[in-house]
Amino acid sequence: MKILFIGSRLFDDLGFYLEEESIESILTESNPDALNLDLSDKYFIVPRGMDEPLKIAKSEKVDGIISLIGLDDPLMDVAIAKEKAESELKIPFIASNTYSIGISSDKIKTKEFFVENEITTPKYGIIDSVSPSLSIASNSSSDSIVDVSSLNPISFEFPLVLKQRSGQGGRDIIVATNIDEFRNYIYEFGETLCEEFIEGSELSIEVLGFNDEYLPLVPVYKGETTIEGIHPLNKVKSAPAEIDGLDNNELRNIAYKIAKSLKAEGIIDIDFIFSKVDKQLYALEINTRPSGTRYLTAASSNIHPLTKLIDMVSGKFDINTIEKEVKDYFALEIPIGNFRGFKKDEPLKKFTKNSWVVHGPPDYERITISGESKNKTKKLAKKLIGDKYEYFNLNKI
Repeated sequence: MKILFIGSRLFDDLGFYLEEESIESILTESNPDALNLDLSDKYFIVPRGMDEPLKIAKSEKVDGIISLIGLDDPLMDVAIAKEKAESELKIPFIASNTYSIGISSDKIKTKEFFVENEITTPKYGIIDSVSPSLSIASNSSSDSIVDVSSLNPISFEFPLVLKQRSGQGGRDIIVATNIDEFRNYIYEFGETLCEEFIEGSELSIEVLGFNDEYLPLVPVYKGETTIEGIHPLNKVKSAPAEIDGLDNNELRNIAYKIAKSLKAEGIIDIDFIFSKVDKQLYALEINTRPSGTRYLTAASSNIHPLTKLIDMVSGKFDINTIEKEVKDYFALEIPIGNFRGFKKDEPLKKFTKNSWVVHGPPDYERITISGESKNKTKKLAKKLIGDKYEYFNLNKI
């Protein structure tokens, strides 16, 4: 079997599985200095866009195409290419379609999708400018309530989350704590999604989707919300999520409903917050692309999400089989900067019993540790990171 992969950055996560399955790999990549090019059987440096990858898929007579693009901006082009590949070339292309990308890549449309499908989400409003018509109410001696009256008139109290329609990784997102920060943001960006700040636990879950079948995997805990807006990559994360009052099965059921209503394909990553105040799950965002929590998912369940994309192309994908293969392990992911300990031979990114994987760029490396139990995972963490074990306060986990 021969598969074309679009994008090389995540390709090292698949090397072990391609070897196990004796699958020939072809890569297309627009950056000649990109990582992992030499890990494939053959690669092509191509211009940005999907025209050349489709030409190569046809000329190389591949059996399937998989998008490994982890950025939001090109996803609509990928979705359009998927439609062309499957309708004209008759080549299966694992990626989400234009409908699901149109919703997931636009934070305002995502909010509307949640409301239409009766998915609980933080209250929100949309404002396009600061003008004399903007009503600002006074609370005690400080301006602390903003009336956002564009799409749905709601009064918000600070702190207030401000976002743009597009963007990922925390780009252009702030938590405004006063009216000056609010005004400055609106003056800079114009149209803004204003969202209620929920104090609580940040969560994420990956869902596998193919042929209108969906399997939510393991809820991942990504730390507590902060006024400073600390990115989850800078926090210790764990899986499965263990939060007082949280029902992980309820979270999985909501994730299933979202993925099925969205009609997405491949990997769907959904972000939630579990409120400390009302013990309620709030859906935040949907990402229809490979997820940054994929190592935690693999370490805690023994299901490597990216390898399941290969199964979708090859005809081996079966949800019932995957459910039987899911393990109940415990995983930790720790931001370590640069790992000073022993590294396994690269490019192997496969978890075995009580093991670990180091990943991420230099100076921003993270280590994800898998154990058959929480105690075994913590013991392994202490052995691997030494003094940093106390620094990250892992005894409290």
